[in-house]
Amino acid sequence: MPNVEKLSVALTPEMAEMVRRAVQRGDYASSSEVIRDALREWKLRRTMEQVEIGELRLLWAEGLQSGPGKHASMKAIITEARRRAAEPS
Repeated sequence: MPNVEKLSVALTPEMAEMVRRAVQRGDYASSSEVIRDALREWKLRRTMEQVEIGELRLLWAEGLQSGPGKHASMKAIITEARRRAAEPS
């Protein structure tokens, strides 16, 4: 593997045992491979979280730009939500 940096990682005994078992079962060739796979998953999750945050920001901005809501109070919103929930599907 070209261009790698070796790091030391401290794991709890339970995590270390999980890594060892994954290697012993043949799921991975080495403990380093387990950690690399976990880091890839972590990176993917963080990327997806950032995408979702961006989407929420866009929706928030669209909501603000759409003008004031049609309900005057939180009580009115709750009443409308309950009315809709009671409607047959």
